[in-house]
Amino acid sequence: MTDITLLLVDDQDLLRAGMAMVLGSADGIRVVGEATNGEAAVTRAAELRPDVVLMDVRMPGLDGIEATRRIVAARPETRVIILTTFDLDEYAFGGLNAGASGFLLKDAPAADLIQAIRTVAGGEAIVSPRITQRMLEMYRGKMPDRVAVEPAASPLSEREHEVLVAIGRGLSNTEIAAELFLSESTVKTHVGRVLAKLELRDRVQAVIHAYQEGLV
Repeated sequence: MTDITLLLVDDQDLLRAGMAMVLGSADGIRVVGEATNGEAAVTRAAELRPDVVLMDVRMPGLDGIEATRRIVAARPETRVIILTTFDLDEYAFGGLNAGASGFLLKDAPAADLIQAIRTVAGGEAIVSPRITQRMLEMYRGKMPDRVAVEPAASPLSEREHEVLVAIGRGLSNTEIAAELFLSESTVKTHVGRVLAKLELRDRVQAVIHAYQEGLV
């Protein structure tokens, strides 16, 4: 199996070095580069074409949000995980809206960080129920009211519609499988079809879409 290639972006040398040491020793993960600011991150991502970027959100000059937006626009295959000091940081949510696949606290356990990298590299996003709720609170009042779309008026099948609603609630594939009495592989197939039919990049965009359509 090919290693997951990783680009580390943080303006704190000590923190960046620590992450490089820990993550570089993890099975199946290879740190291919580092950057100290947003401008350098965009340049290095274009040069190295990493599978995953760990992106500090607050940096001098070009911040992590705009850097994320540029990296994802240039190469959607590259997944970005936003790193933040504070839980439920509004800057982190800005990163999600810019195309990041999730966010983590900088002091998250190494095992959580490694699992997050593997998760987003596999095409999923990190959107926990609590984070989903906070996202909805942030978007509430900032978007026009929308009438819920009935399944029959949607390009989705009834089952795909149910999966979209579950994604909007922040459920993982495992949780969706248990709730809908499906196998995880079947759920993964449905999720892929939902994203393709609605032209959504990942679960983060699916959560936003579900809220916009009044499904959650």
